[in-house]
Amino acid sequence: MTNRGRKFMMSKFKTMLLAGTFALAPLATNAQEAPIAEVVADDAQGDVSSEAFAADAKAKMQKEMDAAIALVEKMFDTSSLPPIEPARLSLAQQSMGALIPTGSLEKMIDNLYGKMFKTIMAELGGQSDLMLSIKTGVESDKIATLDEATKTKIADIFDPHRKEREDQITKVLKPLISEALTDLERPMRDGMAKAYARKFSAAQLADLNSFLATPTGRLYASEWMALQADPEVMVAVMKALPPMVTKFMDRGPQIEKDMKELPKEKQLSDFSDKELAALAKLMKVDVKVLKDQRDMWKTDAVDATEAAADASYDGSAADAVAEAAAAAADYASDDPAYDRSNWSEAERQRVAELQTAADVASSAALEAEMEAVSNARDRLIANAPE
Repeated sequence: MTNRGRKFMMSKFKTMLLAGTFALAPLATNAQEAPIAEVVADDAQGDVSSEAFAADAKAKMQKEMDAAIALVEKMFDTSSLPPIEPARLSLAQQSMGALIPTGSLEKMIDNLYGKMFKTIMAELGGQSDLMLSIKTGVESDKIATLDEATKTKIADIFDPHRKEREDQITKVLKPLISEALTDLERPMRDGMAKAYARKFSAAQLADLNSFLATPTGRLYASEWMALQADPEVMVAVMKALPPMVTKFMDRGPQIEKDMKELPKEKQLSDFSDKELAALAKLMKVDVKVLKDQRDMWKTDAVDATEAAADASYDGSAADAVAEAAAAAADYASDDPAYDRSNWSEAERQRVAELQTAADVASSAALEAEMEAVSNARDRLIANAPE
């Protein structure tokens, strides 16, 4: 297999791992999407089969997870909580032993993950309308008119070993998920036992344990967690989301108006020498450090203004792009073909998905640029002559 082929297969496999992580996300205090997504994206950066690449990927992921854990510990600080009475904690541990027995998390995830896994495998396996449209160039709405047997044949033409590949991924991933869930159960039991011991009295915990010892209690204990991901629950929650999102969208203009009416946040460039001296004293730093930073901000602002003026004067490439975009917008407003109500549902969905991906990429690029600028300022200040 070529290096390019190995990268493609590794990327696809890591996407499956990412799907597994999403399935576990409701159980975690803080889902670790970013580190895994970063590792998947890094597949294009080097030889994914090398030990050095794997070690680097693990180090990056561990760094992100450590930062996330530190943030959660800061958000949910437990250091000031009083100690728990041992007898009360013992009763709570008995409750959690019944409510979270071995295998209960896997049972819950099977409700959610089993169905989600099959759907994702079908999408990435090349059998979905979208994937077949991307591979063939035929519009999705035309592909949607084909029956499933025909779509399967088309997908098999592109990848005759698709089924074996999916089976292999499932064979590797399912035991990995089971192992991860088993590892998660003990700390979850311990954490919930402490929470229950603080929330309920010893008498209340004894009542709860008496109920859990009854036939109805045992049935409840074995099913309550799995029911959180029951298909009817998931469908009901998903159907409740659009009205909630609509409320936010309807109130968006008023929220934006209220935010604009608030005074703008001060920047370092707005500080007078007197204010800067007070800030330096408060931060216990040399005022020169803050002055240099302030002056650099002011210089950047002047440079940006001059660059904008020059671009406007000499018809720069940026100005030309802006004019072209405006012309395209004017043209689009006159052409009914640009009216999305004249597009098929599949076309609207495909454009929306690609636009979302482009927005995410643009936002990430801007964040990276701002971080680079900030780091450059720090280095320039540190290396500036006294």
